[in-house]
Amino acid sequence: MKWVGVAILAVVIVLAVVLLLPKSASSKYKNLEAFARCLTDKGAVMYGAYWCSHCKAQKAEFGASFKYIKYVECTDEPKVCETARVEGYPTWKIASTTLVGEQLLETLASQTSCFLERK
Repeated sequence: MKWVGVAILAVVIVLAVVLLLPKSASSKYKNLEAFARCLTDKGAVMYGAYWCSHCKAQKAEFGASFKYIKYVECTDEPKVCETARVEGYPTWKIASTTLVGEQLLETLASQTSCFLERK
């Protein structure tokens, strides 16, 4: 009987974790590919580094659509990042605006007028 109680408790914990974890952006938005393409068309550039956890999280927000984002890997192109005056990761450059740190997709949408559609 003791093992049955432990098993039930484990199942309850797993279900709670799955249901309570925040959903990724890819599950919240319909048009991430079009949105990512629009950001690039509007001149938005994300500067980052492969070792940066915040860059990884920002990329994950886009899921597979990140391949449409103009991205500069600062460890590969340090002069480009120096010229762009990148001081932290990730950095988004959009026209004359600089946004440092992870950005909400809604913020990127408002800065570019790119349409972001919720599911």
